[in-house]
Amino acid sequence: MGRIRDALSPRRWNLAEQRRRFIVYCLLIESVAVAGTVTAAITVPTRTRDIVVFLALAGLGVLQAELGRQVERVRRLVSDTPHINLTSVWTFAGVLLLPPALVTALIVILYLHLATRSLYRIKKVPPFRVVFNASLVIVTCHATQFVMARTGIPTLYAALGDVWPGVGVIVLAAAVYFLVGAVTVLPGLKITTRSFAALFGGWGDNVLEVSTLCLGVLTALALGTLPALVVVVLPPLLLLHRVVLVKQLEDAVVTDEKTGLFNTTGWHKLATRELARAQRRPKASFGVLMVDLDLFKRINDTYGHLAGDAVLRAVAGAIRGEVRDYDSVGRFGGEEFLVLLPDVPERGARAVAERVRAAITRLEVSVDVSGQPDVITGLSASIGVATYPHAGTALDRILDAADSAMYQAKAAGRNRVVSVTDA
Repeated sequence: MGRIRDALSPRRWNLAEQRRRFIVYCLLIESVAVAGTVTAAITVPTRTRDIVVFLALAGLGVLQAELGRQVERVRRLVSDTPHINLTSVWTFAGVLLLPPALVTALIVILYLHLATRSLYRIKKVPPFRVVFNASLVIVTCHATQFVMARTGIPTLYAALGDVWPGVGVIVLAAAVYFLVGAVTVLPGLKITTRSFAALFGGWGDNVLEVSTLCLGVLTALALGTLPALVVVVLPPLLLLHRVVLVKQLEDAVVTDEKTGLFNTTGWHKLATRELARAQRRPKASFGVLMVDLDLFKRINDTYGHLAGDAVLRAVAGAIRGEVRDYDSVGRFGGEEFLVLLPDVPERGARAVAERVRAAITRLEVSVDVSGQPDVITGLSASIGVATYPHAGTALDRILDAADSAMYQAKAAGRNRVVSVTDA
């Protein structure tokens, strides 16, 4: 109890250390959540049946969280999307069955349990983030119930009496729940330093969210018709949890943690596959770019390593913005990046390299230095270009050629592109 009490102490709530715009947004969302709950508590009556359903959903939610606690802890280590979790099964079922005030109470119980039993123990997630994420869910649930009320079918009970329109309203509710949850997170793209992928999650996170909404519908149907059957939701839910974890672990093995790009292992695996494909096709070609940031050590020395990490993420985004969706971008280590360009001849690879170089020079990276906002500009990169088969027919030879060309770009004055054929 002492550890939990210490974790929830206001002294540990480092919201004041966040960016001002983020603080304002947190307080806005929390105010809307509180105002909506108070208004609903006054205007929407609560029946005895609602209390029973509320207790069932809260109990099942806590039970599922306890049974899947170890899996969720591991999942959180490889996925930084705290707004996406299995609680949607219970909260969406609550949206379909409960008055708004009891939905809020359900969310408070589930997130308090999640924070004290999973999140805080893994990453020391500050309480302000838990409160903010819970408030986002409350606002999402209230918005969904508002839309349902406007259709004339405010609950699943009403939907059971009007089958096909009821089905349409439930599908609409699921779509609104998903979209409002995404939209309320969206401002974080501008007011935090987290990336788009970190906020919205990857394939596994979003499949998990959609699947939990589907299970939430089944949970509500069971509680609204044959309540004893609600327990059959738990086994597939726990299995889904493990399946998503396996996929995220597979992704984590080949992903660079700082930038979200492929790591050396992941990029090398894709490049080896592309080389084998090219060797089976006459006149096939592909390009490799070796991108090295110029004078990156100065950034770390001047602004600090956290600012350096922000620059690496910005450069990663700039590179991805200048290549095709099916090109492979990886972080080779430190401030070096690799780009694999399938079916691109030398001239095309050099053109891509020039676009990447120009994009990096245009970057303006917002950072915090000793609590004060600052902007890093004047970035540049030296890029070496090598293509198959001119630079070699083995992957190591091609990489060596691109690396040598990159060092020639450095020696020639930096901020330029050098191809193997320039040597």
